[in-house]
Amino acid sequence: MLKSVSSNWALNALQILVFMALARFTLTALGQGTFGVWETIVAAAGPLQLLVLGVPMGTVRRMSEALGRGDDAGANRALGQSVSLTLGMGALALAAGAVIWAGFQGALLAGDGWSLTPEAALDARTALAVYAANVAAGFCLRLPYTALEAHQDFITKNQVMGTGMLLRLGATIAALSWDATLLNLAWVHVLVAVFEFTAALAVTRRRHPAVRFRPAPLVAAEVRALLGFSLFAFLMNMGAFFAFQLDALVIGAHMGPEDVAVYGMANKIFDPLVNLLLAIGMVVMPAAATLRVQGREGELVGLLHHWSKVAAFLVTTLGGYLLVFGPEFLAWWLGPEYDPAAGQLLQVLMASFLLFLPIRGVALPVLLGAGDPRGPGLGLVLMGLGNLALSLALVEPYGLLGVALGTAIPNALFAIAFVARTARTLHTNPGSWLGHALGRVVLGWAPGLALLIAVKLGPGAEGFWPLVAVGLAYTLTQLAVGVGFTWRGDASLDPLARWRARSGGAA
Repeated sequence: MLKSVSSNWALNALQILVFMALARFTLTALGQGTFGVWETIVAAAGPLQLLVLGVPMGTVRRMSEALGRGDDAGANRALGQSVSLTLGMGALALAAGAVIWAGFQGALLAGDGWSLTPEAALDARTALAVYAANVAAGFCLRLPYTALEAHQDFITKNQVMGTGMLLRLGATIAALSWDATLLNLAWVHVLVAVFEFTAALAVTRRRHPAVRFRPAPLVAAEVRALLGFSLFAFLMNMGAFFAFQLDALVIGAHMGPEDVAVYGMANKIFDPLVNLLLAIGMVVMPAAATLRVQGREGELVGLLHHWSKVAAFLVTTLGGYLLVFGPEFLAWWLGPEYDPAAGQLLQVLMASFLLFLPIRGVALPVLLGAGDPRGPGLGLVLMGLGNLALSLALVEPYGLLGVALGTAIPNALFAIAFVARTARTLHTNPGSWLGHALGRVVLGWAPGLALLIAVKLGPGAEGFWPLVAVGLAYTLTQLAVGVGFTWRGDASLDPLARWRARSGGAA
């Protein structure tokens, strides 16, 4: 599992590099106002993604269970049903996209709050149409990845996705350098989606020849089994959409595209951080499903404890730096386009993600694999609805800060609630789980956090090299304390014990 997770993290590292290059380039090429329009387009097309009803995640789980029993035919039945379902859902998404397009045109482009030229409005309308069509097609286009995930072939999957990221980087720079329009940006997404589908399908057929990627006549029992889990995966996706994507529409409806861009400056940085934790979940969920099918229920608790500690260590290490020096980092990264308000928003959001991410990245995938999709599905929906309600209530009196608080408060409440839910489902003591996952991690975090605060209150750090220097000193402190204290004596991952064992074996 560690090799698969490490592969996911390598992909995340590449994603972060590509993201940092693309975000600044796109913001500079389009300008703050047009960049805000693009953020709103992405958010407006977001509901279309919900129409897939969580079928890909449900397919991974069904295929993982079948493969765990050695049933290749059962895995292919699940995949064939998924292909047929996603083709139909893609057609529905195209129809729904037309409705969203009309609402986008009437509520925002033609509204009094946005003052776009006729050319800019036409560019936005056309870009939304292309982007929405790509989202609908993506229901089926991304299914080859489900087969690779079910076979726990994450290294191969990540190689294809990494190549797609590099293609997106080059194509975006070329397209916007030629003509900085939203339509060109939308076509880049289409190009990358077609490439990834073609490459992933070819690789799947070569590495797993038993896989049959073709539509199959829908069978009621198979569809019920698939959708029985997928319904709750759909609720999870809907909750995530309400929590993290609707903010752009809330801001766009009450403020202007420039304000959407400012919030996006702060919020966008969490995409790679969330994906870093989801990289663990992608491996944990099929592994938990396999353990459950094989009757190894007791090992689920060990899986939860081990990866929760890893997730907590990653979140405190990366999140601590952003919590203290996030504004300075944004100022260097975004350059002249940086708005100081984004720095405050980043710190508010980061405080809540310190609690939310370890639960979302590990506990929820373990619950899903262990056969409890109801809790994660309903929990994320309630969190998302709370986010929407609070953001709408606070955006008028507090502006962008109110929207950030509307996200942060439900994040924290969700994390607290799901500690109890996970412990109850897996029949484990929440105190022992949190003690293992957080005890030494939080204590070991104190020296590094103190270093960051001392620099912040003292000389400060502005610009590339000072930020690199303080980040390097903080990281080395975290690693030193991690090896000497946080992970020392850990049964799953003690670097010193592993080094001694290898040295003794070599001798």
